[in-house]
Amino acid sequence: MLRDGTSRWYPRHTRSVPSILSPARSRTPNRSIVSIPASERLQSRRCKLIEDERPLGLAGKQQRQRYVTKVGKCQVNLGNIQEKKRFLSDIFTTIVDLKYRWFLFVFMMCYIVTWVVFGTIYFFDAWIRDDINHIGDPEWKACIENVDNFISALLFSVESQRTIGYGSRIVTANCAEGVILLMAQSIIGSMIDALMVGCMFVKISRPKKRAQTLIFSKNCVISHRDEKLCLMFRIGDLRESHMVDAKIRAKLIKSRQTKEGEFIPLEQSELNLGYDTGEDRLFLVEPQIICHVINQHSPFWDLSAESLKREQFEIIIILEGIVEATGMTCQARTSYTEDEILWGYRFEPCMSLEKGAFRVDYSRFELTFEVQTPAASAREMQEMAELERRDRSTPSLCWELLPQPCGS
Repeated sequence: MLRDGTSRWYPRHTRSVPSILSPARSRTPNRSIVSIPASERLQSRRCKLIEDERPLGLAGKQQRQRYVTKVGKCQVNLGNIQEKKRFLSDIFTTIVDLKYRWFLFVFMMCYIVTWVVFGTIYFFDAWIRDDINHIGDPEWKACIENVDNFISALLFSVESQRTIGYGSRIVTANCAEGVILLMAQSIIGSMIDALMVGCMFVKISRPKKRAQTLIFSKNCVISHRDEKLCLMFRIGDLRESHMVDAKIRAKLIKSRQTKEGEFIPLEQSELNLGYDTGEDRLFLVEPQIICHVINQHSPFWDLSAESLKREQFEIIIILEGIVEATGMTCQARTSYTEDEILWGYRFEPCMSLEKGAFRVDYSRFELTFEVQTPAASAREMQEMAELERRDRSTPSLCWELLPQPCGS
């Protein structure tokens, strides 16, 4: 048990992100937010990561906050960023990361602002030189011909930057500033074209949508495979153009408290999916069942069917690969909470052989069936297996120690 400065007791058992409750649900109708001291509010937020004060049955019914959604969106909001200028130093990535409505707005405003700015300069130059009052005068040497108002100057700006050139409005050799302005607008226009067209191409060709055709099973299962307790889930690719150099990894998200009393919120630990044997590298042409062997190095070594109901954690699955059509790297993510893990189940096969080729039936992708699996943890199963081996070896050892009869 832990005790804070407000003389409130909290259990040492820590929970993960699913135990974080939304602020709307954590408020009580008979308590005013203004009346709560700042230290107590800070401690209250910390305690939501550690343990809910309500009974386990009531806390389990509350809406849990996921670290990563089922579709792979990270539920982490960044706030109080002081140095916003860092985003301007990488303006290309900042523009590409904008939503489409803001991206199109920036795209249009880059051109409109430059047209209006240079149109205003052209009109101001014609007004200073008094060109607008000598339209049609054959003896007057104008800097920009046929620019008599702001609209005509704006049209000249658009024609110059977009290299349209209708021919009615032109820069003459009678003024140096007109030539310099035309050169400056051409250079700035080329830079805007390079930046915005590049941003548009990268944004359209981003492989985020490719992840929509990479699917994960809705549930994990725990059962025996090759006499080992394993955590398994299934992945599949709906496209015929396959992922190149596909790799998969998994992270366990769970808050904990150290022996020294340090609280580590949302600690990330690695789940071995076959990194040492190369099984994490996939040839993803058909649905595959990914297996995590629960052994001494697994964080689920002491997990049993009964303790699974009390635990709170989240497993993040990350699938990465190169899109065959574009050569760009794609990443698909999903997550599983403890209530999405089925103990004692196995996935049904979804492949068959038809007309000389293998056929995948994706209607059976999510189907599971129950198998006989002990409810004990992997540690308890190993200890029971060792006791059985000792019991088998004990009678033979006792028979060797018994005294042999005379003459034998």
